[in-house]
Parts: sequence; structure tokens; C-alpha cells
Amino acid sequence: MTGTSIRLNASDNLEIALRDLKEGDCLAVSDIAVKQPVPRGHKVASSDISSGELVLRYGQVIGQATADIAAGEHIHVHNLAMADLALDYAFGSEAKRLPTANEARTFQGYRRSDGRFGTRNYVAILTSVNCSGSVARFIAEAAEKSDWLAGLSNVDGIVPIVHGTGCGMSGSDEGYATLYRTLSGYARNPNIGGILLVGLGCEVMQIPELVGKERLRPDGNFRYMTIQATGGTRKTVEAGLAMLHEVAIKANEVRREPAPISEITIGLQCGGSDSYSGITANPALGFASDLLVQHGGTTILSETPEIYGAEHLLTRRAATVEIGEKLVERIDWWKDYTERNKGEMNNNPSPGNKRGGLTTILEKSLGAVAKGGTAPLSGVYKFAEPIDTHGFVFMDSPGYDPCSVTGQIASGATLIAFTTGRGSVSGYKPTPGIKLATNNEMYAHLQEDMDINCGDIIDGVSIEDKGREIFELFIAVASGEKTKSEGLGFGGAEFVPWQIGAVM
Repeated sequence: MTGTSIRLNASDNLEIALRDLKEGDCLAVSDIAVKQPVPRGHKVASSDISSGELVLRYGQVIGQATADIAAGEHIHVHNLAMADLALDYAFGSEAKRLPTANEARTFQGYRRSDGRFGTRNYVAILTSVNCSGSVARFIAEAAEKSDWLAGLSNVDGIVPIVHGTGCGMSGSDEGYATLYRTLSGYARNPNIGGILLVGLGCEVMQIPELVGKERLRPDGNFRYMTIQATGGTRKTVEAGLAMLHEVAIKANEVRREPAPISEITIGLQCGGSDSYSGITANPALGFASDLLVQHGGTTILSETPEIYGAEHLLTRRAATVEIGEKLVERIDWWKDYTERNKGEMNNNPSPGNKRGGLTTILEKSLGAVAKGGTAPLSGVYKFAEPIDTHGFVFMDSPGYDPCSVTGQIASGATLIAFTTGRGSVSGYKPTPGIKLATNNEMYAHLQEDMDINCGDIIDGVSIEDKGREIFELFIAVASGEKTKSEGLGFGGAEFVPWQIGAVM
């Protein structure tokens, strides 16, 4: 991919600038002269486009011209807007099973009592409500200062999982069910070796409900308490520290051992996207996703508002009609959800996305879907619902990255792969996050935060070779290699449950 621009599909009526273009520069494919300066990653008309005409990228509609656009003119928010589409879902028409990998690969993971394997071994302090958040942090701080933690060589650390909800909500609606799934899912994530559950006592999300008749964890390595019953802050910290010590000692008994990479579950994410996201990092991650699926692993695509307008590309890959229909049902739920909250599905792209060259949610979604590769869609799940199948699946979530990742981890993700074109500095304890840069400039500028540069695809590296590089990093990180965000200490502030419903 060298030269001034690239056309991604023969039917496109635009090209993407591969560098900042000045007036008079010629497009690489159509040889049209550019009529004004166009930033790197932005779109240029490669033929005359009439007002009202559909604009194509990836061979798909990304919007409708709002004015006449002459060949060589910049296409962006000033002359392109959403278009009404009648999508052909064609359920399962393009579902093709990928060949099984020829070689059996392993990683060094932590075996759990339910047969799953973790990539990390954290001990977590899980809160039922915002009111117990500070006390959970006090317990974690006391544990970090203790003599005993340093001696537990198989424990990766203490993670206080605090949030801003758990009360002031209904105890029987969709919002309650979603939070319940999220907290329960974190308690059972294979990257956590033990749990201390801390509540206030009078909240809507009651501790006995979370513990449940089936118990919080199958291995029984959990303790729970409330501040009100224990006698206040100091007594709770003292008692909590003793309980945490017991949990951590048991968690430390588990050691890394060889595990098939079919036991890896990866959440696929993108944030701070730019126009290169759908050209470099997302397709490369999609290739890596296919490789993991071929080895029997699981990858989770999410961010429902950011597949809107491209969902037909997924329904056509659905393994069954029912799976495809379930995805459309989630899209319809979002249309109703945004309408009753006086929002709209096209509230994206963000200002940063637009500076990077993205104009409509259709364009952003088409690039985002590329993270999911080509594997059949094997399942569709609600936010934080346990993933009970292998292969490529979809989990419903907002497009807000920390919230979406929270749902994926609650659903069982043991790694997160995150593509970004503008830059991202976040982590997701207890699950390591791998950052993939879409362009050379941002990678060089934020190299201390980026794990892999996919911008060199523009320079000639193949998507397949980059995908294999990402796949090998999956295995290395799953076996204990630290990511850049882990090395910097991120992950303590990114637990963001999805709050649905009224705050009362």
C-alpha cells in the first residue's frame, strides 16, 4: 500500500489518502487531481458524485452525499451524511466453517475447578454497591503493605473492583439483572483465583443474592461481609484483611501448567478509531481471531451501536437462522433504547474519530466489524452473559469501551485485544489488554502504551503476517508476558457496569 491513496473495493467512488495531500496531488488509482488539501486517512471523491447519491467504501454504503461532490474533492462531514438503508440480512448465506488448525498449540495457564483456564491469577475484592468502594480500596491498600502478599509468588496481585451503582435502582428490572450478571461473572472469571465480596448491608444488590444458592464460585474460594454487620470501617478493614489472606493463600496453590489454546477467550475491542482502523489493525486482528477460532478458541465481538449499519455482514455469517435473528433483535432493542432516551444510533463517530477521517456510523461500523474475521457467528449473548460456546461470538454492549470490556470480562474473556488509531491508555484487571496501533505516527508517539504497530501494513506488511504476529502475542501474554498497560499499572479504574434504567 504505497503511494498517495488507496481504493479498498473496485466499486468504491472514493479513495483514502495515505498521507497528507495538497492541491494538485493525484490519486493513486483514478489519477484524479486533488482539489484542496486533504488530511491523511480522509476520503477523496474518485468520480463526480451527485447530491443524494450513495457513497461507497469497502464496496458498502457509508452515507449519502448532501451536496454535489466533484472528483478530487474532500468527502467528510460537510458533504456526507447518514443514508436510510434496507439491509439484506440473508441469514447464514455466507457462513463457512474454517478449517481446523493442523498443529496443537498450548499456553501456560491457571486451571480452575470448573475446567477453564485463566491467563492471570488475581485475588479480587468485589463490591456490591458504591457505598463499599472506599472500604474495598482500604482493604486492598492494607494487603499491598502486608508482609504476606510478597510471599505469594503465584498471585498476580489484589484487585479492588469498585463501581458507582448497586443501589438507587429497581431490584427486579433489566438493569438489576445486568448488574447481577456482571458481578457474578467477574467472581467466576478464570483470571481470578479468589474473591472477597464486600457490601454496605442495606443496598438493593444484596450480598446473599449475589452469593446465591449455587454459591459464588465453584471452587468455594470466596468470603463475604457487610460493613454494617461487621461494625464500621476499621473493623471491616481488619476483618477483611484476614479473610483476604485466607483467600489469597488458597489462590496461591494454583500454578501455571500447559493448556490448549482452545481455552483462551479474547474480547475484541476498538476505541479512538481512525480511518486506518478498517484498513490495518482491524483486519489484522480479524485474521488473528480466525487463527484462534481454528485452534478451537473463542473471540467476542461487541459494541452493538458500532456494528449498526454493518450487522448484515454478521447475520450472513450466522451458523443458524436463530443466531442471526438474535443479533437483529439486539439491534432493534438498541433502536428502541436510544429513541426512548432521546438519542440516536448515529451519535457516532466521536470528534476524535472524525479528525481521523471517519464520517458516519456506517463507515465506522464497517471497519469495526473487520475485527471479527471471517469465521461463522456461533452465538449471540446479552451483556455479561456467560459464553458457553467456542468460536466467534457476539456480546451485546454499548460502544463505550470500558463498559463494553467490563461485559466481555464478565462473560469470560481472559484476554482483551484493543485496536486504536487515536491512542488509548487503559487496562482491564484482572484481564490483560493488548493495544494495537492502526498507524505509524500514533505508534511512534505513544509507543510506551502500544504493544503492536499495525501501521506498517500501509508500508507493505501483509495483513496475514501481521495477524500471525498478533496471534503469537496472544499466546505469549496468555502465558504470563506482561502487556504495556500491565507494566504501567493500568486496570484499577476501568470496571464500568452498564447502568440500564432509572437511578432513583
